[in-house]
Amino acid sequence: MADEAARESMEYDVVIVGGGPAGLAAAIRLKQLAAERSHEVGVCVLEKGSEIGAHILSGAVIDPIALAELFPDWKERGAPLKTQVGDERFLYLSETSAREVPHSWLPRPLRNEGYYVGSLGNLVRWLGQQAEALGVEIFAGFAAAEVLYADDGSVKGVATGNMGVGRDGKPTENFQSGVELHGKYTFFAEGARGNLARQLIPRFKLNDGRDPQTWGIGIKEIWEVDAAKFNSGLVLHSAGWPLDHSTYGGGWMYHFGENLVSVGLVVGLG
Repeated sequence: MADEAARESMEYDVVIVGGGPAGLAAAIRLKQLAAERSHEVGVCVLEKGSEIGAHILSGAVIDPIALAELFPDWKERGAPLKTQVGDERFLYLSETSAREVPHSWLPRPLRNEGYYVGSLGNLVRWLGQQAEALGVEIFAGFAAAEVLYADDGSVKGVATGNMGVGRDGKPTENFQSGVELHGKYTFFAEGARGNLARQLIPRFKLNDGRDPQTWGIGIKEIWEVDAAKFNSGLVLHSAGWPLDHSTYGGGWMYHFGENLVSVGLVVGLG
């Protein structure tokens, strides 16, 4: 590793690691609060993806309540949520048949009235545009590789990884040292199983007294279907086949946009 003293550093009030919904919403709200108080606050967002939204792969059926709290005029601003949930169905599948569960039997978390179907990746790209318009500095394509600590043990920021390192671990002619980003506060919004969060959790005992996390893996495709087979706003969830009775998980099909269907399956890894 290159000598840390040689690394350049940048100073911010708040450093946010992760350019997903949580990280961008935090950055936007900080800027909004600062503007309400006529204060200047320096906020940056570090995103490992090549662009904002590149690592956002969720379905998704989206409850707009938090978006409306952030931007009450989100529709007028052109947020990419156009398809409201219409017909909803929940199917229990066997290998050869499907039985529909009556909608009235479903618990409240499985009902989606007033929600929207869309691409969470596109919504995050839009949030990135709103954040930049407010003065948030976004650095896409740079992964936070290291947590930086102050002398008292508190977090003082992060550093990006070195670039141009050969397979032997030695610098090549294209070597470029990482950059330190220092903040009065550092906000970690890496998503599930973040590399830096895995270091912070044991150091600060963040899991003490908490339920253990559970994990799943999902696959998804987006299909463009014939207009005759498209049902705008249809939200279909399924349980059962191809999973056995000892494995939790399920599938979905969401119809949105112009003849697009999000199709996927999530399997629990317990």
